[in-house]
Amino acid sequence: MTVAADISSLSSPEKDALIETLLVRVEALIAENAALRERLNRPPKTPSNSSTPPSQGHKASGEGKAKPKGKAHAGAHRPLHPKPTRRCDVLAARCGHCQADVSAVAQAAVHAYDRIEIPEIVPDVTRVTLHGGVCPCCARRFKAAAPAGLEPGSPFGANLRAFVVYLRFVQAIPFERLARLLSDLLGLEISEGALANLLRESSGAFARQTALIRARLLSGSILQSDETSARVGKKTWWTWVFHDADSACFRIRPGRGKTVVSEFLGEFRPQFWVSDRFGAQMGWATSGHQACLAHLLRDVQYAIEAGDLAFAPAIKKLLKQAVAISHRRDRLADSTLARYAARLETRLDALLAREPAIEPGQKLQRIIKKYRQNLFVFMTNRAIPPTNNGSERALRPCVIYRKVTNCFRSEWGASLYGDVRSVLETARRRGIPILRSIRLTLDDRALPIAA
Repeated sequence: MTVAADISSLSSPEKDALIETLLVRVEALIAENAALRERLNRPPKTPSNSSTPPSQGHKASGEGKAKPKGKAHAGAHRPLHPKPTRRCDVLAARCGHCQADVSAVAQAAVHAYDRIEIPEIVPDVTRVTLHGGVCPCCARRFKAAAPAGLEPGSPFGANLRAFVVYLRFVQAIPFERLARLLSDLLGLEISEGALANLLRESSGAFARQTALIRARLLSGSILQSDETSARVGKKTWWTWVFHDADSACFRIRPGRGKTVVSEFLGEFRPQFWVSDRFGAQMGWATSGHQACLAHLLRDVQYAIEAGDLAFAPAIKKLLKQAVAISHRRDRLADSTLARYAARLETRLDALLAREPAIEPGQKLQRIIKKYRQNLFVFMTNRAIPPTNNGSERALRPCVIYRKVTNCFRSEWGASLYGDVRSVLETARRRGIPILRSIRLTLDDRALPIAA
């Protein structure tokens, strides 16, 4: 039976009811179609107007010729080494023009240069032989005690361990290539399994050093944090960073919820916190939370590109002015900063009274209203940055490591990387050379703190 036959069999009231139902459905479909078309016409999400990672952005192809090179800078030469290994002072024996004997003539230095070379790289192997015998007094066997630093156990010394840790976790060299590199450059044959065992045995020293760094972090009043994804085996985990001033701690965990923050903090709660607006990082500070204005400015830019000209441009100007003030806080008095903060709050009140005409502007206004108490905390506290850029810079090596190595094959490897990264980032902030920081850690010595 056809639809027309079905309709013809209906009574007049039933037809009217059906028409009314169909009209309601048509109106709903028209509204849905309009909403979908509006979304289709919105600008795409890019790294400049959203939290889309830069790796997912696409640069437009350039047109025309490349920009001409500017004025060439003045020539320069490599400076002489301040502490050369040896010196070679050469006196002229004969004149370069007439070949006369000049060996008895007083001569002065006229040209100095360095010749830099590396020595032949060979392993420094110490064969330790412990002698023993039978005691003539008690008739029991005895053996010589091993010298300090040359005890039985792993055959690999501290410098070699530090070198392997550096190549693996700083230069992101996979085990297969690392074994080949040690063989080609050092003439040292080490299997991939031995390299893995060497790193695993180092994990305790790095865990103890990280515990010291964490204790220093939790003794301050400010914490900053962020997270990025990581792959452990075939699962997505998360790399967290907690840092401030001269210390930074990394954690690699299977989740990105508040349990990670709670585990790191324990009973401690800082006065101030700086992060993006991700919920797991909010609500931990006792005095104030500074939301990242750089993230917010990207959301503002999206609202502008989507067509909001009533609210977003003014908010963008206000936020950029606040960031500009933060760049010269060291030259401003506390009373001046307080006045600036009051003016920003007054202007924000006036802007929030506006009514954006389109949905992206309305959404932005809801965000501003929700987080307004987190926008200008930095204005009256000089130690708080207005953005979360410090956390993103700290995580950048982790992202590069993830892209180069793809993933961690084991959970202990991920945990060790988090501890190593904590030591390396803290050493960078304290002005400690990387290899020295690794050696200090392997020797169970705390990283020095600048006075």
